[in-house]
Amino acid sequence: MKRYAYYLSCINESMTKELDKSIDLWQKDLDIDFVKLHESTCCGGSNLDYVSPKHFALVNGRNIALAEKLGLDLVTSCNTCLLTIRSAKQKLDESEALRDEVNGILKKEGLEYKGTAEVRHLLWVLNEDVGLDTISKKVKVPLTNYKVAPFYGCHILRPSTILGKDNPLEPSSLDMLIEALGGKVVPYEHKNKCCGFHTLLVAEEESLSLAAEALGEAIESKADFIVTPCPLCHTVLDSYQGKALKQSNIKKSIPVFHLSEMVGLALGYTSRQLGIKRHIVT
Repeated sequence: MKRYAYYLSCINESMTKELDKSIDLWQKDLDIDFVKLHESTCCGGSNLDYVSPKHFALVNGRNIALAEKLGLDLVTSCNTCLLTIRSAKQKLDESEALRDEVNGILKKEGLEYKGTAEVRHLLWVLNEDVGLDTISKKVKVPLTNYKVAPFYGCHILRPSTILGKDNPLEPSSLDMLIEALGGKVVPYEHKNKCCGFHTLLVAEEESLSLAAEALGEAIESKADFIVTPCPLCHTVLDSYQGKALKQSNIKKSIPVFHLSEMVGLALGYTSRQLGIKRHIVT
C-alpha cells in the first residue's frame, strides 16, 4: 500500500467537503493510504507571498516538514495549494539562508524542513504511482456512456517552471485518466483556461465571464459533465454557474464533478455516497 501525507486544504474543510469524503471512500480500493496532516495550516493561497515572503516560506516549510517527519511525500487535491506549497519549496531549496531562518523557528516545534518530501497533486499520484492500467482494471462501472469535458485549472499547469508535469498548452494527464475510467474526452478550447476564481471578489463580472466561456463551450460540445482537479475551479463552475450563465444569456446548465468523484463513480460508488448531492448543479 502506498502512503502519503495528505494536506487538508481550507476549501475542502469548508465548502467542498465532498471531495475529501469521496477520497476516503475509494483510497483503499487503489491501495493508497492518505495520512491526514491535521496539524497543517493554511498555505496562504496566492496572496501570502506578496504580503510577507518570510511567513509564506515559514508556514509552507512547516507543512512540508510535517510530511517529512512521517517520511512521506505531501499530496494535495487543490491546485492553488499545489502551486503555493511547491513555490515555497522551491524558494527554500534554493536559499540556505532562508532554510536556516525557517528551521530556527520550526525547531521550537521539533520540526525541520529538509527538502526531502515531494509536493504532489492527487491527479499525479493516480496517474504515476497507481498507474492508469491498474486503475482501468479496478473500474466497476465504466464511464462509457459519458462524454466528459476536462477542466484543468491554471495552478496545476502554470508556471511550468514550478509545476512541470503537463504541457500548459496541451495538457493530457486528466484526459488520460478519464479514458482509463472508460469515459470519452470532449475536446474543447477552454480546458486549460482560467476559471476566474481568484478575481471573483474584486471583479465579479469579469470572473463570471471567464467561467461562462468554459461552461458554454462544454455545453456546446455536448459534454455530459465537466470534471476538474481543483476545488476552487469547482466552486466557480458549480456554485456560481447560475449567475455566470445568466450573465452570458446561456440557457442550459451542466454538472461539474470533482476529480475524486469521477474516480469514485467508476469504482462503483453512488452519487449519494460521494456527496454529489451537495453540488448546486446536479
